[in-house]
Amino acid sequence: MAISFDKALGVHQYTLGIRAQRAEVLSSNIANADTPNYKARDVDFNAALQGAMGKQQGMQMAATSEKHFDMKSLVQENVRFRVPDQPDTGDGNTVDMQEEQQAFMQNALEYQMSLGFLDGKFSGMKKAIRGD
Repeated sequence: MAISFDKALGVHQYTLGIRAQRAEVLSSNIANADTPNYKARDVDFNAALQGAMGKQQGMQMAATSEKHFDMKSLVQENVRFRVPDQPDTGDGNTVDMQEEQQAFMQNALEYQMSLGFLDGKFSGMKKAIRGD
């Protein structure tokens, strides 16, 4: 009997990759807080998740397959410029450090939660295989 990892792991396998890419986008915003004309960006998480799940359904993953989807490209399709909450300071930069730091910390917590959920799923599968 084959194990369907899509069914066993659920949505958590997708959220982990998307949250990792979102961390990169948010850290880029923080790093460019003083760069003139830099526009803050963020990942539309729900759209990226729907895209990842939609492209995965019915497809067997293999490292040698051309159909192996690239999580990075799925996330890049869903990176949007953030609408600024603060008025322009004169240099055209739209990064709000407090908002970026808050979003980064929230994303880090959600990443840890996704890791915990995946760990629980794998623990359950190991128990089932061993017959515990």
